[in-house]
Amino acid sequence: MKRINMDCHVHTSYSRDCGIKIADLLRLCPARGLDAVAITDHNTIRGALELREQAPFKVVVGEEINTLQGEIIGYFLQQEIPPGLSALATVQAIREQGGLVCVPHPFDRWRKSAIGYETLTQIIGYVDIIEAYNARNVFNQDNKKAARFASQQHKPISVGSDCHTAWEIGCSYVVIGDFSDAATFLGNLANSLIKFTKSSIMVHCYTKLFKAKCAIGLPK
Repeated sequence: MKRINMDCHVHTSYSRDCGIKIADLLRLCPARGLDAVAITDHNTIRGALELREQAPFKVVVGEEINTLQGEIIGYFLQQEIPPGLSALATVQAIREQGGLVCVPHPFDRWRKSAIGYETLTQIIGYVDIIEAYNARNVFNQDNKKAARFASQQHKPISVGSDCHTAWEIGCSYVVIGDFSDAATFLGNLANSLIKFTKSSIMVHCYTKLFKAKCAIGLPK
């Protein structure tokens, strides 16, 4: 089976805290050896749809959705899911359109947006994937805790750069068997290889800068 390199957590400038333009991804993904990306902008799929129309590589349409209890990623979405729903309503909405439910950075102690343990256990029956390795997690122990939890729950794990700046693109990814749809992606993810490099803590400063510029109407 052909294997491809895929970054499972990528943002574009459609996320207000990200400075990565579509043109940056078109140029840098092939240059960094990526064959596929999942675009997971905050509360929108517009960036994913735009990149998919132009990219010579595989693009999975995703969304990192702000729920009342924290962030949840939907993969293989057909329609945008609004923020502000409960975690349970959000995962149900993802499943209703044939998407996959992924919990990003579940145990990151620095992110207020991370889903808490109680909520995670309540929705675990709907969860397809646990993001066990997020390059932006400050503490490696938080990634290891996510990996242990995924193993205990018999869930496949994803790996992503969670890039918000161009130099983060592709720093962490999975080597996965090529896939054609959500079902083959999920099946192949269980046998994927992990390529993980942690980002510098300084990338969080750029995220705050992009967010501040967006708030006052300055270009990112």
